[in-house]
Amino acid sequence: MNSAYKSFSDRLRIIVLGYIVRGPLGGLAWHHLQYIMGLARLGHDVYFVEDSDDYPSCYDPTRHVTDTSPDYGLRFATHTFERVGLGDRWAYYDAHTERWLGPCADNILSILETAELLLNLSEVNPMRPWFEKIPARALIDTDPVFTQVRHLKEPSSLRLALQHTVFFSFAENIRLSASIIPNDGLPWQATRQPVVLDAWPVTPGLSHGKFTTVMQWDSYAECEYQGIHYGMKSESFVHYLDLPSKAGPILELALGSPSAPRTKLVNKGWSIRDPLELTRDPWTYQSYLQQSKAEFSVAKQGYVVTCSGWFSERSTAYLASGRPVVAQDTGFSDWLPTGAGIIPFNTPEEALAGIEDINRRYEFHCRAAREVAEEYFDARKVLRRLVDCAMNND
Repeated sequence: MNSAYKSFSDRLRIIVLGYIVRGPLGGLAWHHLQYIMGLARLGHDVYFVEDSDDYPSCYDPTRHVTDTSPDYGLRFATHTFERVGLGDRWAYYDAHTERWLGPCADNILSILETAELLLNLSEVNPMRPWFEKIPARALIDTDPVFTQVRHLKEPSSLRLALQHTVFFSFAENIRLSASIIPNDGLPWQATRQPVVLDAWPVTPGLSHGKFTTVMQWDSYAECEYQGIHYGMKSESFVHYLDLPSKAGPILELALGSPSAPRTKLVNKGWSIRDPLELTRDPWTYQSYLQQSKAEFSVAKQGYVVTCSGWFSERSTAYLASGRPVVAQDTGFSDWLPTGAGIIPFNTPEEALAGIEDINRRYEFHCRAAREVAEEYFDARKVLRRLVDCAMNND
């Protein structure tokens, strides 16, 4: 960051490049909406853009297929953006038919030509020529460790990353000695998930509700680099299988992925829900979180073993709703205050103690959860800093 650093409070034209049409699920949508809505509330001229990429990548949860048809996702995006008042602020490029679709299809190229900042969420879109012309291009790594290993092992992935001008990661500890994330040579800066607080109002906590989460057992294949193994949530979860026998029948998983041992989990006392039912749109997802007592969640083993400092975008939504979070510590306790609203754990004994503390002091933890969200994840703070850093980058 140069010595002439300044705050960009003026209106900028910002493009959020992401994954809603191809991933039409409530949680994924909220992850992106927090950026789009948050930037709009800061006064920026913001648009959402998505690219089909050049392979079949459109998921349709009603047909349980992934192919090249964006029809379901386009309907999902239309409904979602209209409901949040941004119905005319998005476009989708279908590379398979070489067409722009969506409400901005006819003028999106001229919009891109005058954009000043691109925020590329999660590196899941190709960098087409029309994006390369935007002067400030920020890559936001939401899946640390696995992103860096991919850059080190796949030259094409690193080439895509190098088409950006500034680099942010959800690994808050990435530049600290405590973290052992593999070094891919990129100058990463820490960022975190923003939350639009007025879109996530506090709702009364359910003292007799369940500790829930929405998760994939295996999101994709585990990986290894220089002899170190980086695993999924399935690997982390194995140590907590017997937790219901001590905590009681209060733990519920909205559990995805075919590899999940659902029968075994039910036999161990876990309540299992179908995540597609609960995440069919952003508001069913939001309702599920807000009907929970609190969140209990493990993290990907790769996040934990590297002390990345990663913190879940889903957990921030629980906090904003006034729901306490009991989460496996990835090193986030190095930067986020814990013990009130958020309780980290490293062992089954610590997890059980956290659950019991929330049960004992529930209203206290509910208030503290919202306070943490306001202090650390408020979109107005997170996005203002993100924009300033991206625009001031040398």
